[in-house]
Amino acid sequence: MFGRRQEPGSGRPPVTSGGASAPSAAKTAAKPASPHQAPAGGSASAGSAAPAAPSAPTALKAPPPMPPKPGAKKAASKITVTKTGTNKPAARLATPQPVAPQMAPAHVGADVRSPEYYKMKSSIFNALIDTIDLTQLAQLDTESAREEIRDIVSEIIVIKNVVMSISEQEDLLQDICNDVLGYGPLEPLLARDDIADIMVNGAGATFIEVGGRVELTGVKFRDNSQLLNICQRIVSQVGRRVDESSPICDARLADGSRVNVIAPPLALDGPTLTIRKFRKDKLMMRDLVGFGSISAEGADVLGVIGKVRCNVLISGGTGSGKTTLLNCMTGFIDEDERIITCEDAAELQLQQPHVVRLETRPPNLEGQGEVTMRDLVKNCLRMRPERIIVGEVRGPEAFDLLQAMNTGHDGSMGTLHANSPREALSRLESMITMGGFSLPSKTIREMIVGSVDIIVQAARLRDGSRRITHVTEVLGTEGDVITTQDLFIYDIEGEDDHGKIIGRHKSTGIARPAFWDKARYYNQHHILSTALDRAQG
Repeated sequence: MFGRRQEPGSGRPPVTSGGASAPSAAKTAAKPASPHQAPAGGSASAGSAAPAAPSAPTALKAPPPMPPKPGAKKAASKITVTKTGTNKPAARLATPQPVAPQMAPAHVGADVRSPEYYKMKSSIFNALIDTIDLTQLAQLDTESAREEIRDIVSEIIVIKNVVMSISEQEDLLQDICNDVLGYGPLEPLLARDDIADIMVNGAGATFIEVGGRVELTGVKFRDNSQLLNICQRIVSQVGRRVDESSPICDARLADGSRVNVIAPPLALDGPTLTIRKFRKDKLMMRDLVGFGSISAEGADVLGVIGKVRCNVLISGGTGSGKTTLLNCMTGFIDEDERIITCEDAAELQLQQPHVVRLETRPPNLEGQGEVTMRDLVKNCLRMRPERIIVGEVRGPEAFDLLQAMNTGHDGSMGTLHANSPREALSRLESMITMGGFSLPSKTIREMIVGSVDIIVQAARLRDGSRRITHVTEVLGTEGDVITTQDLFIYDIEGEDDHGKIIGRHKSTGIARPAFWDKARYYNQHHILSTALDRAQG
């Protein structure tokens, strides 16, 4: 057990674990952290104006804060604490008393997010950082570390003679624990399951998307320095960095949530952080039916498309649900297939046992070591894949994916940004052309026709709802034009009094799609025929 330094003049020498002398238990908070250690606690930026303090290791990344159980007994302290000033807590041998000279009582009003609240939080946080030994804190598990912080902060509140209600004190304790062990003001938002996106536009403005609607929250950061520290804390978890020399970064949280950071000088009003939250439970196609994103008949058709190894591109705009739909489509892949995924930030949730997940890597400080999406897709072809899944196609890797689709890797899938199936084909052609491939347009279009079977279009409508608007087959070429046919479309009929869009999915009347022979080969043609017939009624 770690000891705590006794108050000077107590007549008793300070005691440490194993009877060591005081110097061995002295505070080491000022000791710089190892450059190889990814900080989870980050620097002392949580509402303080003091210089940054050492970070706690990533192992201390805490879940959303939980209040202590009533009547629970507190274990003996394991943190070395020193007395560095008149406003720092003494050893916890008895109820701490204010130290002379006494500070005037400070009051925190009902509005715990008022400027006075942040000022008091900054003062208490500074006292905590000056008092606690972060090196020893790092050796505790998350819950023990949280309890240590709560106890020491409670002492500081008494010593500083801060007057606040129990609920206000609990809010303050949770905030400070989040700042030391987690992602600060973001923690309450990350804990909410109803939030789809978190968008931080500088220290003073945080927006969230709930139910398809974007709204402003009251969450604020102390300043842009604190926000940047939290951004650095997030991206360091996956071995990346964000600073003036590398101001743009894609990363992910431990739960798979997608993160994008753009920092000054590119972001003029302070660091901008965007988090696409990852659902804890994997959505299935039946969930999309329940949401109204697709009809039951349309879901059956998509199920057949996945099972019969059609090559699929999922097209849509930002936030339209492309990755969610791709996740659902992978649910129809057999468990005995070898699947290789390529992503910029890993977020796919495949449940099959034989999955290899690959992720791109940005260059280092010297501009070397970059691994691009094209590098991954090209390497996949040497790994005996049965299906290749690309999280997002946006560059010359489109050529390699088409090559894979056309050379025995049937059932491969990918997503790309486009507003319609026709536009998706044009973008695919443009990406290949811009990749430096000296091929005639006709050759590229023939390659696309020979590789892509189905384009599924996803859209985010003006009321915030997400719908699959087209299931489209790629048929062939007529002259220099690629021909397609829609199997399913979403027909918008109007909107209700609340602005909610009213529409329905319906079949276009195609009884035998171009992939009918594949469906028959895999004995799925009866399901396909029934679904198309029902959709016409």
